[in-house]
Amino acid sequence: MKNVLALITHGVEEIEAVTPFDLLNRAEIGLTIAALGATENLLVRGRSGLEIKAHATLESLAGTPDGYATLAGKFDALLLPGGPSSFDLLKDGRAALLASAFNRQGKLIAAICAAPLILSAAGILDGKRVAAHSCAWETVPAAKNCARVELDGNVLTSRGPATAFDFGLALVEALAGKSVASRIAAETMA
Repeated sequence: MKNVLALITHGVEEIEAVTPFDLLNRAEIGLTIAALGATENLLVRGRSGLEIKAHATLESLAGTPDGYATLAGKFDALLLPGGPSSFDLLKDGRAALLASAFNRQGKLIAAICAAPLILSAAGILDGKRVAAHSCAWETVPAAKNCARVELDGNVLTSRGPATAFDFGLALVEALAGKSVASRIAAETMA
């Protein structure tokens, strides 16, 4: 079974997190939600005030950034939902280090909305087709003329909340194949 590590923190765009989470579960793809800055009970408050419960903190899964390569070895993909939280993750720096560890191992890296900024900071987007929210276009100019979802090599990106379903299905297809993604699209009337 494939396994995905998702990284969230306060201010995450709920649609961009929960939609792919749901679609991964429907595809029977393992999902571990790691949080930065979660409360004691692992709750992260999204940009609209909804709370998402993580499975663990990033620190408990990897310790320090020295453990990111080991952590990346345990998963098939990294998922970075966007929203205002992307700017906090960008400032913090650990998400870019984690993405770099996944990239060095050739693992799939999926980022939506403003989260491609993290991939840009990690040097992962050079020469790639990329989609991102308009707030990222100054830093990631290639995203100005993007499709709703872009897959280029091991990097999957998307525009924002309105494309979260397409993004989630593309993530499922990249991990489980077209037939599984088509089945889920049919079941959900996509």
